[in-house]
Amino acid sequence: MKITTFNPSILTSHYEDLFRLFEDLGFEKRHNDKNAEGIVSGSVRMQYADFRLDITATDQYPQDKTLIRMNVDDFDEGYQFLLDHGFHNALGDGVIIEAKHFKGAHMASPSGFEIMLMKHISREEK
Repeated sequence: MKITTFNPSILTSHYEDLFRLFEDLGFEKRHNDKNAEGIVSGSVRMQYADFRLDITATDQYPQDKTLIRMNVDDFDEGYQFLLDHGFHNALGDGVIIEAKHFKGAHMASPSGFEIMLMKHISREEK
């Protein structure tokens, strides 16, 4: 398994405020995610120099949640690797998020930190 991206990701109910904060720090919007209908969702990827950050709008948590986004070239291998190291799927056993351009799982470590495991799906792989 090869790690292709490794950066912080913030899940928040204060999306606009955080977007403006990081924009004021010099981060620029790289792109917004789109849902299955092609509508821009409440998720943005930002960049400042070589630093990247994801911000995702959600009302799922009572306060902001910061986790690590880890993109890999082989999702199944990455998922099993984390399970073998004591992680569990925070959304429930076997719950995999599948969208047009990615496959993902929200994984929690035994000590409490979390990784959003992702595999980008290229046009060639569809």
